[in-house]
Amino acid sequence: MLTYAFEDFFHYLRIERGLSENTIKSYKRDLTSYLQYIGTVMQKTDWETVVRTDIIGFLYMLKDNGKSSATISRHIASIRSFHRFLIGEQLVKQDASLHIETPKKEQKLPDVLSKQDVETLLTINGDSPLSIRNKAMLELLYATGLRVSELITLKVSDLHLTMGFVQCLGKGSQERIVPLGNVAKRAVEDYLTHARGVLVKRQNDDNVLFVNQHGRPLSRQGFWKILKGAASSARINKTITPHTLRHSFATHLLENGADLRVVQEMLGHVDISTTQIYTHVTKARLTDIYKTYHPRA
Repeated sequence: MLTYAFEDFFHYLRIERGLSENTIKSYKRDLTSYLQYIGTVMQKTDWETVVRTDIIGFLYMLKDNGKSSATISRHIASIRSFHRFLIGEQLVKQDASLHIETPKKEQKLPDVLSKQDVETLLTINGDSPLSIRNKAMLELLYATGLRVSELITLKVSDLHLTMGFVQCLGKGSQERIVPLGNVAKRAVEDYLTHARGVLVKRQNDDNVLFVNQHGRPLSRQGFWKILKGAASSARINKTITPHTLRHSFATHLLENGADLRVVQEMLGHVDISTTQIYTHVTKARLTDIYKTYHPRA
């Protein structure tokens, strides 16, 4: 029976590879549909008889059923892991999953705010400590393109306001330095002078830059609520996520002639191909502008 190796495989994932139960459930979901196809459609009873064309047939079935490239890629990864396990346990002699090509990921262009929308979003009035904090956070996020996880873990000591830059620890513990514009710099100085001390309550001060109303480090969920509130107050009907300001930061820089390598450095992208998606965004926006304003478009 085809099921004989399944429980051993999941035991291997749990004990030897130390994967979480959620990850193992994902493997089970993918491989159960694969098992049903191999057993029911291909009528195989032993993994030794499964060949590459059987797997390709299963992948085509997924595609015909409307599965996305990302879903198919995930199935391929699960199938490869399972067949490598079969080889390692000497349950089969050949790996049927070799040379199975992963489909190209569908490139979804990021949502970007117009410069006018950004101006509207960043118009936060009020002199309460929370209003001053919110203004500083949003200005800093748009000025630097930081990830939200980077923003909420910033320390006061990461600020170098006199020299006009922020020190940031990004993915993979990679440190980078990002310039800080004058508008954001003034907003952060205002927060440090008039708001942070009120919120921190001294005894809870652990050098985290942005804190909540109880003086504790701000969470991702907390920032999300602040952003949604600002978008609602600004009456912006577009869907705005914390990453939207990062996307807008990069796109607006490129639209104004910034070098792609410089933007890559500021975003903290290891591979420039990750940054190149923003060139597609700027081209798409130029096309829209042309169609809107050119008399013969």
